[in-house]
Amino acid sequence: MAAKFSQDDGDVVVIIGSGAGGGTLAHALARQGIRVVVLEAGKRYEMSDIENDEWAMFNKISWLDKRIATGGWDVARNHPNLPAWIVKAVGGSSVHWAGVALRFRDFEFRMRTENGDIKGANMLDWPLSYAELEPWYVKAEKHMGVTGPSTGMPYHQWHNSFKVLATGAQRVGYKEIQSGPMAINTQPYDSRPGCMQIGFCMQGCRIGAKWSTLYTDIPRAEATGNCEVRPQSMALRIEHDARGRVSGVVYADAQGRQQRQKARVVCVAGNSIESPRLLLNSESSMFKDGLANSSGQVGRNYMCHTTAGIYAVLPKPVHMYRGTTCAGIISDESYNDTSRGFVGGYRLEILSLGLPFMSAFLDPTPQGWGRALTSKLERYDHMSGVWLCGEDLPMESNRITLHGTEKDQYGLPIPVVHKDDHAFDNAMRDHGVAQTRKCYEAVGATEVIRLPSYPASHNMGTNRMSAKAADGVVNKWGQSHDIPNLFVSDGSQFTTSGGQNPTLTIVALALRQAEHIGSLINQRAL
Repeated sequence: MAAKFSQDDGDVVVIIGSGAGGGTLAHALARQGIRVVVLEAGKRYEMSDIENDEWAMFNKISWLDKRIATGGWDVARNHPNLPAWIVKAVGGSSVHWAGVALRFRDFEFRMRTENGDIKGANMLDWPLSYAELEPWYVKAEKHMGVTGPSTGMPYHQWHNSFKVLATGAQRVGYKEIQSGPMAINTQPYDSRPGCMQIGFCMQGCRIGAKWSTLYTDIPRAEATGNCEVRPQSMALRIEHDARGRVSGVVYADAQGRQQRQKARVVCVAGNSIESPRLLLNSESSMFKDGLANSSGQVGRNYMCHTTAGIYAVLPKPVHMYRGTTCAGIISDESYNDTSRGFVGGYRLEILSLGLPFMSAFLDPTPQGWGRALTSKLERYDHMSGVWLCGEDLPMESNRITLHGTEKDQYGLPIPVVHKDDHAFDNAMRDHGVAQTRKCYEAVGATEVIRLPSYPASHNMGTNRMSAKAADGVVNKWGQSHDIPNLFVSDGSQFTTSGGQNPTLTIVALALRQAEHIGSLINQRAL
């Protein structure tokens, strides 16, 4: 039964955000008997609220509060007020994600050691290794229901779109071709059904085959009696005591009234835009540059993966919308081969877009209409497409800042998301587009179309892990270097982006962090 805690209860752990990081952490702490309050800015939806409709669900669950995108990336031109495509609801972006559950490769935890200092990049090794995280990857895969060795679930069937890409990839010499690992059941697992290949994965899974904290971790945390979830509770600032320890969170409730929840520990899991924004907004006379920011790194090193959408028109119908949105992955390029003209690796991931989103992304400008666009849409049923996902180098100048004058509905400065591409990012993108083109041309594609970048779904960095306090914001446990009872529990703690989708790593880190917090509480160190 869901608990109800007093706002004056200073013994609770307050978690800000309920997605892959916050929701997982809440469940893992509650199972240990630790009392938790989850503050979620968005509404709470039920399975019955999920619609197989791209625009209806985009408008229902997306974080549409105004943000400003600046810099040289495509998003600043085409989506200037929507830099990120994430969810504002209980479950966070675990409602929206496509289910790809990839581990970082070993070298991706030590990119500075592997490649040295890179001009224009703020390179740093993670303060933990693959070997340290590997057992937590296994736990995360079992926890989420990831196809493959940890659960024994088979990979997904190859739908038409992936068959086309895979055939072309084989013809150009690629060998690492498989339909997984995915955190979408292929058979009943963990009281959830197997996938029915409905094709609206990014709109929320109506049947619950895809893992999401909305219908797994959150209700299970509540069932322990140790967790209270407060939807429509927007965190405004984190408070601290005279010792510099965090002591509570001020938030706005559904009616816009300010409330205060006292706390023993605060864990920030609001995504890589809202998390640094909250820390910066929590400045005080003791922390003049914002909480946890003695290094000046809060908000810096924003990463969102090097990406591109590449869609091919094939001679015969493909019907890419029939099947799981993203169930095919080519991994031959996911290694650190610097002979290609860049560092790090990338994956080619099949991505099926419905007709409404394809229409929007083919030409996102206000001029997006006319013969050039409609001639492509007429061949929609002949299309197959790929999303490139690769290493995005951290740069100090890529950052989240607070707008100088414009405020949101809560009176807070709106966030400004600035992003420029590193030269290596551009080289990787061009290489990936060229390789995808070869794959599709090998199966007779009549046209290959490169789409402008979408608003970012993979948001990382901005509160990065570091071995030394001068280099980052949190240590290897996600614990603030400056404030021992303040933790970061989302992708903003990533030191580098890797060339892998981030969700599995976020969950593995959250499970690991929960054990560490529990141990510190038992030792009375928090």
